[in-house]
Amino acid sequence: MKLFESGQMAVGCNYWASHAGTAMWSDWRPEVVERDLAALSAAGLTWLRVFPLWPDFQPIVQMRGGFGTPYEMRLGEQPLPEDALGQAGLSATMMARFSTFCDIADRHGLQLVVGLITGWMSGRLFAPPALEGLNLITDATAVAWQVRFCRGFVTQMRGHKAIAAWDLGNECNNLGQASTPDQAYLWTAALSGAIRTADPDLPIVSGMHTLSASTSNQPNPWLIEHQAELTDILTTHPYPYWIRHTRTDAIDSFRTSLHATAESRFYADIGGKPCIAEEIGSMGPMIASDALSADFGRVNLFSLWAHDCRAMAWWCAHDQTNLTHAPYDWNGVEVELGLLRADGSSKPILEEMGAFRRLQEGLPFDALPAPKPDAICILSHNIDDWGVAFGAFLLAKQAKMQMAFATIEQTIPQAPVYILPCISGPNAVPLRKWRELIGRVEEGATLYLSIADGVVPDFNRLTGVRIDSRALASGPLEAILDNGTTLPMTGADDLAITAEGADVLARRSDSGDPVFWTHPHGKGRIFVYAAPLEMGVTVTPRAFEGPKAPPYWHVYKAFAPDRISVRIDDPLIGVTEHEMPDGGRIVVATNHSKAARDLRLGLTNGFVVSEVWAADLVDGVIALGPFRSAIVLLRHADGT
Repeated sequence: MKLFESGQMAVGCNYWASHAGTAMWSDWRPEVVERDLAALSAAGLTWLRVFPLWPDFQPIVQMRGGFGTPYEMRLGEQPLPEDALGQAGLSATMMARFSTFCDIADRHGLQLVVGLITGWMSGRLFAPPALEGLNLITDATAVAWQVRFCRGFVTQMRGHKAIAAWDLGNECNNLGQASTPDQAYLWTAALSGAIRTADPDLPIVSGMHTLSASTSNQPNPWLIEHQAELTDILTTHPYPYWIRHTRTDAIDSFRTSLHATAESRFYADIGGKPCIAEEIGSMGPMIASDALSADFGRVNLFSLWAHDCRAMAWWCAHDQTNLTHAPYDWNGVEVELGLLRADGSSKPILEEMGAFRRLQEGLPFDALPAPKPDAICILSHNIDDWGVAFGAFLLAKQAKMQMAFATIEQTIPQAPVYILPCISGPNAVPLRKWRELIGRVEEGATLYLSIADGVVPDFNRLTGVRIDSRALASGPLEAILDNGTTLPMTGADDLAITAEGADVLARRSDSGDPVFWTHPHGKGRIFVYAAPLEMGVTVTPRAFEGPKAPPYWHVYKAFAPDRISVRIDDPLIGVTEHEMPDGGRIVVATNHSKAARDLRLGLTNGFVVSEVWAADLVDGVIALGPFRSAIVLLRHADGT
């Protein structure tokens, strides 16, 4: 089976040898590697991401003459050998060890994704002696030798049946400072071009983390679209401990359990390429217990699979509590992250990963069709794109909308619903794009927008209100929905608004002015919420669950289209629908909470339950334990 095929979920981990961590190549013990890989394969893993440490494999030294003038590049004291490996500065000894490693992996049925430029690992920078102190992203000498590394390594190892993909390297955007998107682009283009020239057949994996959708929103030169243009598979490293806006709630929460899925879809939709959760983990026992880490891993396996995210790899294979060299001596967070403890015993998360693989292999279909989006979230200018996207994704999930992402500068896909969240600033939406969206509404689409301090043309006429004045709020504002529910309006301006034809859905608690309303336009309808709702829920702890959590999702429920086959009202149960080739529907329902929940299926359009996996259906109810899922096959009553 090829890795990373649509509709499948490859279960793997990131691997350093249990005895040595980053020193595994200089302290090479094939018998330990054999034992490690046998255990991981027996537990049910199918792939490993592996790392030829850069200074071990390309140990070049810059020899200098008078006044420090560069004279010759050597391997230690020896001139570069005249063969292809030597001219690339690659160590024949290390390449032989890597070949042996691949043979061991193949014996145990493990496929490999090779992180080529492993110069950043667990908080330490590793570089060949000749390149130390250089900006490894922009310095011409450094980039030239990285190109030689990639071309020489891939040429030597291409065709080995254990290798499934080439990864640029581990989080290479930490190797050096790129000041502009063009610098980041050129580095990526140089390496991906070298890899593709040496092996045009295998896919290239980005290996990056913390990309941005736009430099107009974040001062980050590493862009999703550039990585998507130059590689075949995008990657997220969605650790809740590290990623912006994800430490707000505990690991056993609705918000945190959907982080990996939201970020991976954010990358995949904007980039137009598959995206995998290439590194994921709970970050050890001071963050989450072993039992909660297992829940966290299980819920992410099901959620990523249901959203066509294709692979999940835990960080990492083994605890590294016995290691004393840097980075393990530096960073306490790095040593207790394994699937296996230092004594070789497995943690509950490893058992969950094996169970998921067995469940997947036992299903009567080979691939789960990707769910079709019924709403497009368009990220405009002047916003925190990831923060807004994350909040919108979570609200849509609670309202049972299948949402995809696009930026305001991209082609806007056809969809029944458009979500334009947190419009900010005087140039939030280019005029041509605003007119295009209004044209879609005239043709029958629904447009929802939430307001920060943004301005768009002809707003009052289009939305059926009159804005009389606008100022910064002097204190907290609240919205009261028609049903009496109160919603804090985090980040809202103080707007004096009069309805002029709008249907008011919520009013301010103090003034009674409209704050959530809808108005018809052409064949469609526009909904407006007068606060930056999506960013507000992202930055507010416990905004999505618990007895004091306001039901913000009611705003999204007001304009959400009906599900085709099933209605589920519980906001903490995530749902995806998948059209099968034979006309049936697969529904994947996941409990994203730490409490058991009863799943009641409100079936529509003549569908009936045909079969259920991973859970039991009793008297029309599926009992979902904490962070557990059900896979439900629906067919029409006549069997179609």
